Amino acid sequence: MVAPSVYPLVIDPIVVNTRLPKVVMDGGSSLNIIYLETLDLLSNERAQLQLSASGFHGVVPGKKALPVGRIGLLVCFGTVANFRKETLTFEVVGFRSTYHTIIKRPGYANFMVVPNYTYLKLKMPWPKGVITVSSSYEHAYECDVECAEYGEVVEKSTEIALKLEALAAEALEPKQHACSFEPAEGTKKIPLDPNSSNDKALTTTPNRKPCSSTFSVQTPICLHGVLRTCLVYRGKSLSTPWIFEPAPSQ
Repeated sequence: MVAPSVYPLVIDPIVVNTRLPKVVMDGGSSLNIIYLETLDLLSNERAQLQLSASGFHGVVPGKKALPVGRIGLLVCFGTVANFRKETLTFEVVGFRSTYHTIIKRPGYANFMVVPNYTYLKLKMPWPKGVITVSSSYEHAYECDVECAEYGEVVEKSTEIALKLEALAAEALEPKQHACSFEPAEGTKKIPLDPNSSNDKALTTTPNRKPCSSTFSVQTPICLHGVLRTCLVYRGKSLSTPWIFEPAPSQ
């Protein structure tokens, strides 16, 4: 079902010497905009670029857009029997769009056009008679859908880029690995030499855990009179078990 005034007014004027089928007529801003990709289609028009006065808002939501420059281009409406030409000044932007250009209030004023968004038509005066420029609902709908889908792709690409930047920044941050141990209850002392009467002993606990959950010490065991233990990193033994030989008896 066609909904009047919902679809954009998309027309196909001749700009310089090329007919552009995706030109949006939008009377809500004071800047005519053309995309750098479109400018490349119009032969060697880059050489005529001039410096822009400043940036502008309202094109990229929440951001200030900086134009590449500005340029004056000849725009023609009508047919061979009845047409009108005017030179419009465009701000050239470097980002992409599904449209070729956007003609706004300055273009309306130059051509003295009267838009009708219900029937998607433009009318402008000329000595040979009123020039009527028409669009179609099918073309406007296709352009609107294409623009919405492209906007979703750009939004998702931006989110992915931000996540990748955050991961890259996190990977570059230096990390400190703590290997100190927290005291635990239930510790016990194991004599280094069971046959000796001295007080030398190793304090340990069967349930000791490192505070960083990275290193752990296996419970020492005594095999054939030799006390053995080893350092374990993330479940894997780092080296040959440490061997504590009993002290020679005096």
